[in-house]
Amino acid sequence: MSSPLPVLHSTYSSCDALALQADAWSQEALGVICFCSQPITGEPPLMQVNMPVLSGDDTACEAWLSNGMLKAGTREGLRFRYSDNLLFGVVEQAEEYFAASALATPLQQATEAAYKKILTLLSDLDYPFIYRFWNYFADINGISHDLERYRQFNLGRQDAFLACGREVAGCLPAACALGTDHGPLKIAFLAGRVKATAIENPRQMSAYQYPSEYGPRSPTFSRANLLSLSGQETLFLSGTASIVGHATVHHGDVIAQTREAMVNLHTLVSEANYLTKKKFELSNAPYRIYVRHTEDLLAVQNEMRRIAGPQFRGIFLRADICRQDLLLEIETSLDHRI
Repeated sequence: MSSPLPVLHSTYSSCDALALQADAWSQEALGVICFCSQPITGEPPLMQVNMPVLSGDDTACEAWLSNGMLKAGTREGLRFRYSDNLLFGVVEQAEEYFAASALATPLQQATEAAYKKILTLLSDLDYPFIYRFWNYFADINGISHDLERYRQFNLGRQDAFLACGREVAGCLPAACALGTDHGPLKIAFLAGRVKATAIENPRQMSAYQYPSEYGPRSPTFSRANLLSLSGQETLFLSGTASIVGHATVHHGDVIAQTREAMVNLHTLVSEANYLTKKKFELSNAPYRIYVRHTEDLLAVQNEMRRIAGPQFRGIFLRADICRQDLLLEIETSLDHRI
């Protein structure tokens, strides 16, 4: 007798494969994140990110699936799908609709507006706990209005959290924020009705405690988020880089930065295993690796295979990282059946 499908799990495919099986996956997919430009149709909310795939086209699409009865909705450009316990949504917010002011840049205003839409929706529908955010926007390291754009984004994100009565430290969602070559701010998110556990890395200062040298507002996310739901545990690992304490280490050395990022991921998994007394493993993780310089691809691939072993699988994407001195960022999610 086969075991029932987990209440939440992810699956990966190429864009071509996803398009061919749209009818099948649309019945159980909460939502999809794709790194491809070809149009894909289907019922679930789908976010297509303008980011070149360097390697790993067969995992360019990540679909989050649930075994519950699913409903869909749209509000103020925000598309979402939900079950009794989970909600996945996507939203785009263009900057050109906002004029710069003495108080806020267009990106800051766009970010605040998008996050307010999300947080208001989750409050109205009673999905109070956010597990994961995926954030993508153009020119993340660029300077405009005398402030780096990633720092503008952090201002807008935290303004929205505060305006909606949310905590900006402690039990926060896992997240990533990456730079694209062009396009609007795009955000995907996964939330639910069961509280998760935020996990921090003892090797790193919590991002929400960063000193002011990293911007007027600290980033609003946790290093990882652990969800226990219906006999299953899911560990969402935030975008992770070569940071110890709050400082970037191994400047200019992409191989050393890859190793340091993986040490940080292993440390987070160890923290999760200590809390749950279970055994999450990175050996079969579906990695997503964002690489700043295309010419570093081969070196990073070789190092990832050396560290992760023969079962390594993942997608490599050309992206800008949230700090100019970071050469790559790595993220993944892990499942464990209780």
